[in-house]
Amino acid sequence: MREHARLELTRKLTARGFPAPAIDVVLDRLEAEGALDETRLVERYVAERVEKGFGPLRIRAELNDKGVADALIEPQLRHLREAWPEHLAALHARRFGDTPPADRASYAKRARFLARRGFPTDMIRRLLRWND
Repeated sequence: MREHARLELTRKLTARGFPAPAIDVVLDRLEAEGALDETRLVERYVAERVEKGFGPLRIRAELNDKGVADALIEPQLRHLREAWPEHLAALHARRFGDTPPADRASYAKRARFLARRGFPTDMIRRLLRWND
């Protein structure tokens, strides 16, 4: 069982044929009872995705796709601002070892992988330290 965003549940219930007014009533009740809490969702989701090696750009995009507001996402990502380079370095070491890229092709391969994981380009460049 996992946390859900309000938009996610609305989409699921609409797809199953439930009427929009009934969905809103049920979701309002779940929020009032604390069973549906997007702040809690963001906290858990960010922690889980960071542990799996994903960066701030990807995490933000995934949460936005779930319908979570940036106002809820930003504090959690900001909280990790100082730790992102460490997470990036750990991911790079797990995937590629501790050796720097040997050539331009190796640099590009590593940079693409890290960018797909959601790390900003400037952070990737600092890690890889490529000199033309």
